[in-house]
Amino acid sequence: METILEMKNISKHFSGVKALDKIQFDLRKGEIHSLLGENGAGKSTMIKILAGIHTPTEGQIFINGKEVKIEKVSDAKELGISVIHQELSLVPYMTVAENIYLGRMPSKKSGFVDDRKLEADAYKVLERLGVQDVIHVNDYPANLTVAQQQMVEIARALSVDSKILIMDEPTASLTERETVQLLEFVQMLKNQGVAIIYISHRMDEVFQISDRITVFRDGQYIATRNIGEVTYDDVIRLMVGREMKDVYPEVNLTKGKELLRVEHLDDGKFLKDISFELHQGEILGFYGLVGSGRTEIMRYLFGVDKGAAYNAWLEGREFKVSNPKEAIEAGIILAPESRKEQGLVLIQDIRFNTVLAILDKLIHGVKTDKKQETEIVEKYMKKMRTKATSAAHITGQLSGGNQQKVVLAKCLATNPKILILDEPTRGIDVGAKFEIYKMITELAEEGVGIIFISSELPEILNLSTRVITMHEGQKTGELAREELSEELVLKYATGGANK
Repeated sequence: METILEMKNISKHFSGVKALDKIQFDLRKGEIHSLLGENGAGKSTMIKILAGIHTPTEGQIFINGKEVKIEKVSDAKELGISVIHQELSLVPYMTVAENIYLGRMPSKKSGFVDDRKLEADAYKVLERLGVQDVIHVNDYPANLTVAQQQMVEIARALSVDSKILIMDEPTASLTERETVQLLEFVQMLKNQGVAIIYISHRMDEVFQISDRITVFRDGQYIATRNIGEVTYDDVIRLMVGREMKDVYPEVNLTKGKELLRVEHLDDGKFLKDISFELHQGEILGFYGLVGSGRTEIMRYLFGVDKGAAYNAWLEGREFKVSNPKEAIEAGIILAPESRKEQGLVLIQDIRFNTVLAILDKLIHGVKTDKKQETEIVEKYMKKMRTKATSAAHITGQLSGGNQQKVVLAKCLATNPKILILDEPTRGIDVGAKFEIYKMITELAEEGVGIIFISSELPEILNLSTRVITMHEGQKTGELAREELSEELVLKYATGGANK
């Protein structure tokens, strides 16, 4: 196969720190080449170099055998390189056609946009993807699903005749059905000769669609392998530099007294008659497809949203809160699904974020007890094994895994009786996942009641002591650990049965 891209001995330094150290990478025409590594391995830095956001400190880049310089974003576009970032960048209330040709819309002699040509050109691109009957050129991204927005992002890349397409965690926020559809599109682009660099922490996807994989670790190139030459365990070993015989820690918990009982939760709109209980030392899994109602239940219980009717008892006493502050005071804390938007203040440091939920307890008179604050921050940085220069490290500059550790540190600092975890490992590498799994089981062993929401079925099956399944706002099943199986959980979660 024809090599379209080569990166040789690429290094990148930031204030004396090596983010990349003489890495190698190559890409062939019509190939899906997955780039793997833990958070902080250097994947994002390499992608930003190809996108023209960063310039390498040293090294060479070749396109079709010719050395090139990529010093700005426009250089990358001219070379046929497009990036679809994990955080989508569409303008919500501009049309699909306008988003596809943003910054380069066809114009008439009068200088006004040629709407007819704009729509015709956009239709041709959507037709190439086979989605012209699903996504209309005059639709607004704000009204599209995340998967459909991904299609528009891909269409924008194809509209500039991209030869190299970089996809960064494209399925992180998609349902299983949408993921299948997107992977079919990726395969179709490959068949059309597009060269694709694919970044994902979902190993099943990587093994399903990749031709080759390349692994980075700590800013260094580790290996490139044909996908048929490696096993899952091989890839994990290359990524983390050690054996991980058990991806999940052993779960052998003793259920204690009842902490929380919820009966007949109903919001009159979507959620219908939800009842469940949670005990000390239990990891209660909630599983369902995206949009099944799992998150909505927890937002009502934590006081974020209002309007649901229900009866609840916390340690035998009637319980209902009107805001998160009351929930925290009662011993309940929620680690939200979106850490960047809801869990952290990214422009602030680790210290600020860790004590954010307990500031009122640290303020005595008009002063903050700095000694106590420091002790708390250091305790949870150590407990979570957070990788940072110090507590003064700006949270937005941390890897995804370490950002999630700060979210969890903030939650633990409240000394909760009940910890609600909503997708705690989304977008996190396998090494960081293992540490979070271990932390979850350790907390349960200490008597904390854990409610664990995840879209990753292996997590639910391996960590939960009991699982509640959801489908379209209704509880469809409740399974003890010894009853758990992939087939049964999926059956209930897709509305195939009621238990």
